[in-house]
Amino acid sequence: MSATRYSWQGIRAAWRHEAAFRQEATLAVIGFPLAVLLAEDVVQFLLLVIPLILLMLAELANSAIEAIVDRLGQEADELSGRAKDMGSAVVFMAIMIAGLSWCTILGARFFQA
Repeated sequence: MSATRYSWQGIRAAWRHEAAFRQEATLAVIGFPLAVLLAEDVVQFLLLVIPLILLMLAELANSAIEAIVDRLGQEADELSGRAKDMGSAVVFMAIMIAGLSWCTILGARFFQA
C-alpha cells in the first residue's frame, strides 16, 4: 500500500513541478481516445498507446535525475551535466519512438495504396 501511495505522490509532484510532464500527460489524454478511434486492431492500439506511456515514464525518470543532481549542488560539474544530458536523451528517444509508431500506423492507415 505504501508503494502505491509513494507512486501517486511522485506523479503528483511531477504534475505540479514539471511542465514537460504536464504536456506529455495532456498528449496522452488526447492520444488514448485517438488510439481507440484510429487503431484497426488491438496491436495497433498498443503500438499507439504504449509509446505515450513510455514517454511519460522517460520524463519521470529525467525529472528524478534532475532533482537529484540539483539537490547535490548548482555549481557546474561535468558529471552532473552528463547525467542531465543523458536524462534528456532518454526523453528524446521516447519522443522518437512515439513519433515513429504514430507516423507508421497513421501512414499505413491513411496513405496505403
